[in-house]
Amino acid sequence: MITSSLYNPPSEPWAYAPDASWPPTTIGQPIQPQEPDEELVQMLSEIDPDRIQHTISTLASFGTRHALSTQNSSTRGIGAARDWILAEMTNNARPANGAMTVELNSYIQGVAERISFPVNISNVVATIPGTADPDRVYVVTGHYDSRRLDVMDYTGDAPGADDDASGVAVVMEMARVVALHGAQKSTLVFAATAAEEQASYGATHLAKTLKRAGKSVEGNFNNDIVGTGKNSPFAPINDHTVRLFGASIFYPNVSSSATENEYGLIGGWNDSPAQNLGRFVSEIAAGAAEAVGMQVALIYRPDRFLRGGDHESFLEQGFPAVRFTEPVEDFLHQHQDVRVQNGTQYGDLIEFVDFDFTARVARTNLASMYSAANAPAMPRNLSISESIGFPATDRSTSLEVLSNDSQFCWNTGDDEMVAGYELVFRSTGNLQWSHVLEVGDVGSVTVNLPKDDLQFGVRSVGKDGKKSPAVFPLPAESC
Repeated sequence: MITSSLYNPPSEPWAYAPDASWPPTTIGQPIQPQEPDEELVQMLSEIDPDRIQHTISTLASFGTRHALSTQNSSTRGIGAARDWILAEMTNNARPANGAMTVELNSYIQGVAERISFPVNISNVVATIPGTADPDRVYVVTGHYDSRRLDVMDYTGDAPGADDDASGVAVVMEMARVVALHGAQKSTLVFAATAAEEQASYGATHLAKTLKRAGKSVEGNFNNDIVGTGKNSPFAPINDHTVRLFGASIFYPNVSSSATENEYGLIGGWNDSPAQNLGRFVSEIAAGAAEAVGMQVALIYRPDRFLRGGDHESFLEQGFPAVRFTEPVEDFLHQHQDVRVQNGTQYGDLIEFVDFDFTARVARTNLASMYSAANAPAMPRNLSISESIGFPATDRSTSLEVLSNDSQFCWNTGDDEMVAGYELVFRSTGNLQWSHVLEVGDVGSVTVNLPKDDLQFGVRSVGKDGKKSPAVFPLPAESC
């Protein structure tokens, strides 16, 4: 048991103390962001805004990439875009000497919502299997289809430069850089998905494919509308911030009503796997701030208000998933027919994309994906004991002995990458973990910290110091 004096009351405990934090504690240390290793710093330096510009410009040049547009042209339509992405990613994978494969993840979608006739839907997917834990997977996505004001208009021009050639450029540039450096400890998947604008059909097919294959997807980083940056028409311009959306446990279809009720009873609304993945991304970006150049604004909702994206397809399969989006969307240049009206240019055109900003988004993604993939797997079956503080006998017939101690248990497994574990915690009103306590290579710990006042998580620590996203504990009668 790890103990320390929890409370350090002032001499006059009723006195107002404006500089005091709550709850006061002498346990653990203020958390410090994880710093990048030399290989990651090198990889981040290789993200090239000029290549990103080339990708976005090329995709915008296909006229339309609507999911129902032509697939038998080499110059126009979603088929031309698909074939170009496939060829480009295949070429960029060559430095990996066969370690990175590139393929189409395709199926025929019948008539359905926003699909007026059967159509081939193809995701372009590059995969580099992990060297130590190949069944643990991290997936980065961006959708290559586009749309007009009328979502069923598949013949008119829809250049889709920001939405979402920018996200595809992030995916392709990350894949190119990783191919230069070779496989990492866990499997990395880079996917340009199709038919997001119709109903995320491509991402749903990909997420189900990974689920059927028995893959443990510990994170999906979805990039959708990540290009405006300094070209935003709104002041003040903040082109060094990217929004990251993370769904709560109450997101539809993610968990059973029993699990939702349990999270609700213990106040875990902001501690879903997606939100803890978001905390991880924010911490990694802060630790690599000099190399990344981007701060992450955590937003605890599934997506923009009553809107959605491809990451939700991964959430629906039970996988942690988050969405990156530029800080302020420009709706004059999103989902618009290209036109000049009353002197105003409408349309999702290349001239409204900031390639340096998009490169910073790519670095944020790459830093997060690399750090998670090379850390140990997250702790499994983490619980917080309900019985700590009660006598060992049947508590229903015994006198309750209440305590501020909290006891945690988890499965250590046989992960050779693990050196130990850390307990992280924060006050319930904080977005980010504030404190950390090293607990060693153990499967349980009891600390003199009150579960009434704090939110907790446990994360794995590798032999090289890399740390996994934290896992939130659910109640159990005992460890």
